[in-house]
Amino acid sequence: MKKPILILIANLMWISAALAQETVAPNPELTESLRLRNESDQRIYEMAMRYNDVSVAKLKLYELMERNPRNPRFAELLSSIYFEMEQYSSSALVAMDMLERDAKNTTALEIAAYSLEQIGALERALPYFESLHLLTGDMFSLYKTSYLQYSLKKYEEALNSVNMLIKDKKAVEQTLSFPTEGNATQEVGMVAAALNLKGLIYKDQGSNTEAKAAFQEALAMSPDFELAKKNVAEL
Repeated sequence: MKKPILILIANLMWISAALAQETVAPNPELTESLRLRNESDQRIYEMAMRYNDVSVAKLKLYELMERNPRNPRFAELLSSIYFEMEQYSSSALVAMDMLERDAKNTTALEIAAYSLEQIGALERALPYFESLHLLTGDMFSLYKTSYLQYSLKKYEEALNSVNMLIKDKKAVEQTLSFPTEGNATQEVGMVAAALNLKGLIYKDQGSNTEAKAAFQEALAMSPDFELAKKNVAEL
């Protein structure tokens, strides 16, 4: 299953444009010299991103972070760059440092969750997905929570999360993308995806009757759902 990460992470050019329109928040503790250095480094960062010179962009963000420790914006940008470059350990570490200062930073929560998942640290990724759902109400974060709980064999927790998702009216309007034969993908309703996951949970527990019922319910909602068809056939 796939879902694009938030615009802040997925589109670095958008981030650069946003930063170009944004100045560092006034800080009476900054001298005029430091303020001018901030402005200069921001301009260099913007040019580096425009010319795809990521190494220079990262260097300037490090300098801005060191000079402006209270401004989370630069760390967000740095972790986003690392994520886009698939340097997931680095993006996770930056995001987790941000969360030590502000546990409700949803950008940092998202980057930490996805980065840790990418490197296989599912146990560490799980609480970040849980927090992200609690803070934002995001349905995909709840689906990811239930999927990681299932992967970690936390079956009762996974069933609880899946049932929450199935009952939430917001999930009816959303879809997920799943792989199909021939490296293609298909869009499936999120509730159908949750029912399919519910079937997998029951299957792992040896409850094949309940598993089959969940798979069939998923197919009733999305008759072309290839993964659910395969799961029924395997039973």
